[in-house]
Amino acid sequence: MSARKAAGSTEAAKGAEEDRGTWGNQCEFFLSCLGYAVGFGNVWRFPYLCYKNGGAAFLIPYTVMLLFSGLPIFFMELALGQYVSLGPALLFPKLAPIFSGLGWGMVVIPLLTALSFNVIIAWSFFYIFASFSDVLPWSRCDNDFNSVNCFTDAEAEACKNSSLVYFNRTCLSVGDYCGLAGLRKLNETHCHDPANGSAWVRPVETVLTRISASEDYFKNRMLGVTGRSWDDMGGLRWELVGCLALAWVIVGLCLAKGIKSSGKVVYFTALFPYVILAILFVRGITLDGAMKGIDFYFLQPDFSRLTEVEVWSDAAIQIFYSLGVSFGCLITLSSYNKFNNNCMRDAIIIAFSNCSTSVFAGFVIFSILGFLAQELGVEVKDVASSGSGLAFIVYPAAVSLLPLPQLWSVLFFVMLINIGLASQLTMVETVTTTLFDYMPSLRSRKPLVVACVCFVIFLMGLSMCLEGGILMFELFFWYSAGISVIILAITQILAVIWVYGFRRFLSNIKEMGVYIPAPLKAYWLVTWIFITPVLLVLICFFYIYFFVPAYWGDYVFPPSIQVLGWLLSASSMGLIPLGALAALCKTKSFRGLFQTSPDLCPAHVRSQRAAQQGSPAPRFEYNNAAFEGSRAKVCPELPSAE
Repeated sequence: MSARKAAGSTEAAKGAEEDRGTWGNQCEFFLSCLGYAVGFGNVWRFPYLCYKNGGAAFLIPYTVMLLFSGLPIFFMELALGQYVSLGPALLFPKLAPIFSGLGWGMVVIPLLTALSFNVIIAWSFFYIFASFSDVLPWSRCDNDFNSVNCFTDAEAEACKNSSLVYFNRTCLSVGDYCGLAGLRKLNETHCHDPANGSAWVRPVETVLTRISASEDYFKNRMLGVTGRSWDDMGGLRWELVGCLALAWVIVGLCLAKGIKSSGKVVYFTALFPYVILAILFVRGITLDGAMKGIDFYFLQPDFSRLTEVEVWSDAAIQIFYSLGVSFGCLITLSSYNKFNNNCMRDAIIIAFSNCSTSVFAGFVIFSILGFLAQELGVEVKDVASSGSGLAFIVYPAAVSLLPLPQLWSVLFFVMLINIGLASQLTMVETVTTTLFDYMPSLRSRKPLVVACVCFVIFLMGLSMCLEGGILMFELFFWYSAGISVIILAITQILAVIWVYGFRRFLSNIKEMGVYIPAPLKAYWLVTWIFITPVLLVLICFFYIYFFVPAYWGDYVFPPSIQVLGWLLSASSMGLIPLGALAALCKTKSFRGLFQTSPDLCPAHVRSQRAAQQGSPAPRFEYNNAAFEGSRAKVCPELPSAE
């Protein structure tokens, strides 16, 4: 009887596991985590922060913050998801009802972030399509879309050689150029204002606003943002709408069968960017001026910067967002793991691989920026940038000066698409996993559910395809995953380590067969219990202290829009108190708010329990020698002592 029950329970457990799904092999999980962690920030933010904060010296605070704030939470989330095999929205209510809102907050953040991530992918598609032209359209100013302020250094230099000034696709005399700004010519290099006498003198190049051809292309050809504001967002850019739709179709196809399909896709999305980075690196270091850029980026360490609080703040915030902790995505990915996977090994390797990628990407970017600076005759600091400006203005300008510019342009933007897509798949998977965990019946309609989710988020992102859509994009990028992620991280470590208990958590890790050597065990305990929570509070303080209102270029968003941004932040972190309040209304006692549910256990235990609860009342079978006739005996009669 017991053997039959065990077999039935095992079959039920396997059936439940197969129904939810698991990774095809360990490599799929590893690459999915790596692809998720390596995002846009590794390419367009870390290199800039490194050069800005002392070059190679910045690696010291960066590594310290990795060891004491990023890695401990990274491992904790992998272990938590793997042990319970649930997404964050179902996991945390079982851990303690008072933290019900924490899990939902971790679903809202990737939902909001996915909006802006796919817009970046759409921009990359736009640039790829534009790259298939005889001449890259952002390399010159004679296109129909170019503004009067557009200029290229080659055209400006040609005019300058004739003692003229380039403006609006022609060469003007210095007097005429000064006159456009209501000024008078002082000499061949300066203008002045007669009304203010000789005290008001300005160099010719500064009297009118001039923008590079690549910036003009980004703003006027792709975005159409010139003259737009929050009061007038303009109409839809239908080419961008098409690119955004294409991006969402690709995401939907990759996730149509959940991790069974996305697990195969990550072999390409996670690994191919490294191939392109290697190609770009080899090309970059062979260019004139490359060493000038690399030297500026890394080879001139300024250790005096380590005494500045802002440097440590930048390192902490960068490592925190680079690893993608507290988004709920790591919990989701590990929830599809085999129960006995060594998630500690994976956490350590992935975290250090992510940081190494950031450093390597810096060499790639700054070798090209060194070449650009030499070609333009300026310092590297004059072309160094971060964010979308680096990816869509500075780097395109650099590749336009290379031989075969179309090839290098396509390679760069294909790399951006792959980097973004790997992260995007995980964030959308986090949203769909929540739906499937809450309503398991939807798993049989997975392609339809994924298509509906992608379509809804696509509609939500259309506002970013307006002519003024970049303003909405920056608002989301600024607020959707800002301080809210830090608040969620603080709440998460409080829930797991202090409420659930670090002893129980370590016992769960041991139950999964993960061996932790004594030195590492001491490291995890010290960081989880004390160092990481303290650092998270400091990161939160630094974030608030150095916070500046959202802006784009010179345009600071009005107060009403800043309030809208804070509402975006509140849509995730505000769920923590709301969830606690809802739990308080449902729970009869205050103590019950902090009690762990019996269902916070491995998936196979829940499956066995469900199988036992759903089975009919046991039927007694008498198959032993104690059964005689129609009567069962508890045991055979003992022989007489006589």
